[in-house]
Amino acid sequence: MLGVLVLPNVIVFPAKQFVTTGEKMKRAILAIREELGTRIAEFEQRASQLDAQIARLAQQFGPIARERLTTWRDLMASARNRALPERQKLELVNDFMNQTPFKSDKEHWGKEDYWATPIEFLSTNGGDCEDFSIAKYFTLRALGVPDDKLQITYVKEIKVFNEAHMVLAYYPRPDAEPLILDNIDDRVLLASNRQDLAPVYSFNEEDVVLTATGQRTNPQQIRAWRALIDRLNREATL
Repeated sequence: MLGVLVLPNVIVFPAKQFVTTGEKMKRAILAIREELGTRIAEFEQRASQLDAQIARLAQQFGPIARERLTTWRDLMASARNRALPERQKLELVNDFMNQTPFKSDKEHWGKEDYWATPIEFLSTNGGDCEDFSIAKYFTLRALGVPDDKLQITYVKEIKVFNEAHMVLAYYPRPDAEPLILDNIDDRVLLASNRQDLAPVYSFNEEDVVLTATGQRTNPQQIRAWRALIDRLNREATL
């Protein structure tokens, strides 16, 4: 995944009687510049790694893969996008990911169930509801949306398809009604406006929450999630 440049916290130095305020300020500025330089170097290295991945995947999957992955990289790297209000980030990411064609796991991967990484999803230009939700989740995290505001949510669609489905829920506050990002309805809507969805459980990198009981458990117990994280870690070292 493309790294996100984060400014370090201001370093507070212990006071010394022989150090003037001006000298302390200079030292603090130098320390911040050194740390910032390190962060910028790491950011550029990760961007370079993603560029190399894009070049390799374009050779394998063609110009659509290059276009989609390059646009995704630029979307995450944009300082303007990272500065947007969170609601606008939701709209931006939802609209971008929903341009990808829906393809079932059986059709696309030859498997009954496969959770693709965002790079796999975009480079192959297709995926099912899990892949849309996962790609939106990690992209919003890269844009600075906190993990505790996002829940990948397993639901049952009860109005049209009457089958299992997955969406991404965004909670502006812990006690707030969530907004739903979905691939079968392009609008970002409050959960109360999605009467077609019956939630079963939700999860993020921290925990899994069972809707009926509120019971929490470790997301590593979800086998498909463990496999996904393993592939994400391998992609980061390519």
